[in-house]
Amino acid sequence: MDDISLQQQVLNALENKAPLRIASGGSKAFLGQHVTGTPVDLQTHTGIIEYDPRELVLTARSGTKLSEVEKALADAGQMLAFEPPHFGAGATLGGTISTGLSGPRRPYSGSARDFVLGCKMLNGRGEIASFGGQVMKNVAGYDVSRLLAGSHGTLGILLEISLKVLPIPASSITVSRECSQEDAIPIMNEFLSKPYPVDGACHDGERVHVRISGSEQAVKEARNKIPGEILPDAELFWHGLREQTLPFFNRPGTLYRIAVKPATRPLHLDGHWLLDWGGAQRWLYSEEDAATIRHQAGLAGGHVTAFRNGSNSTPLPPSLLALHRRLKASFDPEDIFNRGHLFATL
Repeated sequence: MDDISLQQQVLNALENKAPLRIASGGSKAFLGQHVTGTPVDLQTHTGIIEYDPRELVLTARSGTKLSEVEKALADAGQMLAFEPPHFGAGATLGGTISTGLSGPRRPYSGSARDFVLGCKMLNGRGEIASFGGQVMKNVAGYDVSRLLAGSHGTLGILLEISLKVLPIPASSITVSRECSQEDAIPIMNEFLSKPYPVDGACHDGERVHVRISGSEQAVKEARNKIPGEILPDAELFWHGLREQTLPFFNRPGTLYRIAVKPATRPLHLDGHWLLDWGGAQRWLYSEEDAATIRHQAGLAGGHVTAFRNGSNSTPLPPSLLALHRRLKASFDPEDIFNRGHLFATL
């Protein structure tokens, strides 16, 4: 489907005051609240528009499969440095940026939002607008293209996205050792203040895993300073962590995502824990009620999302809710896109 056909669908929805549900690969449909409305199918809005490995920039339509983008990059020795999760074969570039999800490399390389250089979007007035560009530096007012990252399709339809890409490291190993969660937190935080080429740090409940990537010489020097054993099949481990296919994620019940400062001590909550992002992103399966979990995270200066098998909507303070409403009114004044997807009252 081309831009004009999508634009006409939005104009028809405005005329009929009918909500629209933005859909594509469906790999992340479990996120957010259930959305009703006429589907806007982006699965045929595909294709890499421009990619010159010398420029470290790729531009593609939003319905392009994430696997297609990653293959094109890998063939040129490059990658999406924020290591986005797929959560299914249908994952698309638009869904990746719209949800704003990043993998284990996020604290060390940056988030999905940090790599968005520009985009073309269709807003709630039926207007096609372009923001940003295909350059590393953009100072033209508000960075709307990055604002759309993580908006879950509530502000408009992403049509095209330009991303900064990076070379694949020449060498990578993972060092692993057994330790408690209490001991793992300072171990992982130590790497944030030292010039080691660490791009992944995780505690799986029993062991701390540290991924070292870079030139062969840099990896060799860092390995000599980081105690532990070399983890075999490390690539499979990090892939399983990113895609939530490790045994930890096979438990029943609600999976909570708790975001705190990486040096935060273990929270006083019973359950099964996995710490990623050097301790900043913590996954929890617990029988504690959601209010208790949110209270404990709040005491630590963090926040909680019921990521799977629970109510994804996290209450917002009045000031933040007011800001969200102003943004929604600016981009989608008639509230036709993904109505109620992030918050029931928005």
